[in-house]
Amino acid sequence: MSQMMRAVEITSPGGPDVLQLTERPVPEPGHGQVVIKVAWAGVNRPDALQRAGLYAPPPTASDLPGLEASGDVVAIGDGVSGVQLGDQVCALLPGGGYAEYVATPAAHCLPVPDGLGLMEAACLPETYFTVWSNVFTRGGLQAGERFLVHGGSSGIGTTAIQLAHAFGARVFATAGSADKCDACTALGAEIAINYRSQDFVEVVRDEGGADLILDMVGGEYIPRNLKALADDGRLVQIAFLGGPKVEVNFATLMTRRLTMTGSTLRPQSDLAKARIAQDLREAVWPLLEAGKVKPVMDQTFELADASQAHARMESSGHIGKIVLKVGG
Repeated sequence: MSQMMRAVEITSPGGPDVLQLTERPVPEPGHGQVVIKVAWAGVNRPDALQRAGLYAPPPTASDLPGLEASGDVVAIGDGVSGVQLGDQVCALLPGGGYAEYVATPAAHCLPVPDGLGLMEAACLPETYFTVWSNVFTRGGLQAGERFLVHGGSSGIGTTAIQLAHAFGARVFATAGSADKCDACTALGAEIAINYRSQDFVEVVRDEGGADLILDMVGGEYIPRNLKALADDGRLVQIAFLGGPKVEVNFATLMTRRLTMTGSTLRPQSDLAKARIAQDLREAVWPLLEAGKVKPVMDQTFELADASQAHARMESSGHIGKIVLKVGG
């Protein structure tokens, strides 16, 4: 293994152009860790927040962006079981994915599902860990329930629609164009709501209200989400593209027995993430291997063009996942 590697670093907080190629030492595996020779790296909203200076990595994590990748295991630290040298894996990362090599806990690695390539596998960890833990574990979605996901054409949205549909829920989604709405219904949404021309509150209430809403918008959507919930409904917040602060009338929450919760993935403990990985291996990987759910791909970029990938994501023109080609 070469001692130095190509990587993309955040030269200073700012727009996509602050992402620049650099050279860094190849990481060594710590206790319980493996080093992956990265083939493909996923691009996610938290990467852009980190680049803008709004989402600092945990103290022990790499300062390089990148929260998911796929590739070959090329080094193994002490205390690792279940992963071997040469295994092809996809993995949730603490950071550092925009590089030719990355270290991550072995327990956060999952096998590349049968029938999928490394490019598609790089799209799985961040979104599937997030959707599984928030929609099914935290949100408790059950078959037959009405589920609304905002941003249905995003990486999170396309994953949430497919998984909720596969587990028997009635799925509703919002998106910002006719093409994006068509993509949502093709993936299993019963109704796709164009938020530019329709009021999602009215549409969902006409169907009886949502039992569960997954939201990454926040801001003015929060009181509207509460109106859209059925009695005893749950709102799960995973991001705040529209801002984290808003005025909410909690009398509504009490009289209609609503639940508001939420989470972020990155600050959770290694053990918590390992448990999510095990859940995915048991409950979701068989669906991927059977072709019942699949990653929706938008566009690929070379590692050196990470700034273009970020510009694409922040334009919100994409449908599905954006990935960087790192290795051969």
